[in-house]
Order: sequence, then structure tokens, then C-alpha cells
Amino acid sequence: MITPSEVIEHLFCPRFTYFMNCLKIPQHEELRYKVLKGRELHERREKENKEYLRKKIGCVDKELSVYVASPVIRVRGVIDEVLTLSDGSMATLDYKYTEFRDFLFETHKVQSVLYAMLIRETYKKPVYRGYLCYVRDGITLKEVVYKPEDFEYAMALVEEILAVILKGYYPKRTRWNNRCVDCCYKNICV
Repeated sequence: MITPSEVIEHLFCPRFTYFMNCLKIPQHEELRYKVLKGRELHERREKENKEYLRKKIGCVDKELSVYVASPVIRVRGVIDEVLTLSDGSMATLDYKYTEFRDFLFETHKVQSVLYAMLIRETYKKPVYRGYLCYVRDGITLKEVVYKPEDFEYAMALVEEILAVILKGYYPKRTRWNNRCVDCCYKNICV
């Protein structure tokens, strides 16, 4: 099974999948500032305001740091918050240590969609939307409303990633050359 983080890395550049999963070269994300800050934030959120429910969005219950896995979807991960909403549906809430920039990053949306699929399968409840909480400059809560094509796109990405891993082929790199500047594999990528 793969993780939503692996899907995000694949969206950044498909060669991440190859270097990490086929060649087993670690990216040493534990050395990256944003990763460290994000982990610190998650640990703090688990201890603070455990009982707080976001009533403005209709939340009536929540679970923190929920591990979910699905052999059907072939994805596993830990969801920051699994929300039960007043209409009987469920939702995901994910914290992001970044600023919201008036648009939703594809990586954040796909991660949210994958979590929604995991919740839907695990809890056998409908999941129509999720929430992203951007905390870098205060707190900005954004709703993500899922469409059927969002789930199809996420599953296609999972299939694509598993094909790289299982067949071990060297995928094309990202078409965005500016990403290569900040890539941990830039010295070995040709």
C-alpha cells in the first residue's frame, strides 16, 4: 500500500516514486523545515483542544490521528481529524503548515480525496466534503467539496504510482523545471 504523502511526492515529480520506491533512496524529509514544523503542529494539536468541535461546519464528533488502510484502494495513512457531521456524513480535516493562497493546491486536494475514500470505506458512511486548516499565518479553514471525477483522478494516480513501483520503469520528470531546483534528487536525476 502507498501513502497519500507518496501520492503528493509523485504529483511533485513522478521520479520521486522511482527514486524512493524502486531504488530505495531516501529523501531525508526529516531534515526539511516544513516537515519538522508540520510534525510539531500535529503533536501539539493532539494535546490541545482535544474536545473542541467545529460547530460552524456541523461537526458533532471527531477522532484524532486516525490510522486507516484499505487493500481495495491500496492506500494507508493517518488522518489528522475524522469528523462526524450533523447530517450523518463524515469528513476529513487536515492541518497544513503553510499559508492559504486563494487557490487549492492539487496536492492538498488529492490528499483530502484519498482520506475521504479511506473514511468512506472504513466507516461505511458518505463523505461529501473535507476541510483543510492552514495555520502558518493564523487559521484559515477551507472546505473541499468532492466530485465523482475527484475520486476517479485519485484512483488513476494510485494506479500510475503502483505501475512505476511494480514495473520499475523510469518515468518522465515533471514538466515544471522550477521544481528541480528544490528537489533532493536533482544530483542523480538525468
